[in-house]
Amino acid sequence: MIIFQNISKIYDGCTALDRVNFAIKPKEFISLAGPSGAGKSTVFKLLIGEEQPTKGKIFLDKQNIHLINNSNLPQLRRKIGMVFQDFRLLSDRTAYENVAFAMEVAGAADREIEQDVPQLLELVGLLDKLNQFPHQLSGGEKQRVAIARALIHRPSVILADEPTGNLDLLNTWDIIRLLMKINELGTTVILATHDREVINNLGRRVITLDKGRIIRDEEDGRYIL
Repeated sequence: MIIFQNISKIYDGCTALDRVNFAIKPKEFISLAGPSGAGKSTVFKLLIGEEQPTKGKIFLDKQNIHLINNSNLPQLRRKIGMVFQDFRLLSDRTAYENVAFAMEVAGAADREIEQDVPQLLELVGLLDKLNQFPHQLSGGEKQRVAIARALIHRPSVILADEPTGNLDLLNTWDIIRLLMKINELGTTVILATHDREVINNLGRRVITLDKGRIIRDEEDGRYIL
C-alpha cells in the first residue's frame, strides 16, 4: 500500500532521512519509533506531499506521490487522515462544529455533514460532548475530536504524529485503544512516537529511526535504541 524506495531528504545540507526503505501493507498498524529529530515527522511530510524527497520514490496505492501535480494533491490527501500532538482545534467552535468545518471546507453537503458528524463523534466516544467547546474538554477528549476530524474522508491511512505527547497515562491509553479500534475497522495506522511504554505494549510492527536511518524493522517489535 505504501512504499518508501531509497528515500533521502536533505535540508540545507542537513540529512533528515538517509536511504530509507520500507513497505506497509493495507490494514497494518505500524509504530514509527525513535527520538526527537530521528526523521519521523519528515516521513509524514513526504507521505502527504508537503515535502519532496531529495532522492528516491514514494508510492501510495501504486501512485508515485511526487509525480502528482498540485491540483490533484487534495485528492491524494483525502486518502490520509492526520492527527497531531497539539490537536489543532478551532477554539471558538464546538466539537461538532470542528468536525463539520473540516467537511464544509472539503465541499460536503449539509445533509452529509448532519449525518456523518454525529456518527464520527459516536465512534470516538464523544456524542455526549458534541456541543462543548475545546476549553470544556480534557486533553484526551480534544484528541478524540481531532481523530474524528481526521476520519471525515474515510481515509485508507491515519498518520498519528505523537498523538499522546500532551496526555497523561490514562488518556494516552484511551487514544491508543481508539487508534487500534480504527485499525481493526480496516484503516492502516502509522503511529509516530518516542513513548517506549506505548510501543513495548502494543505488540505490533515497529520501524525504528535514528539520525534519519532505519536501524530496525521488526514484527512484534520493541523500542530499542
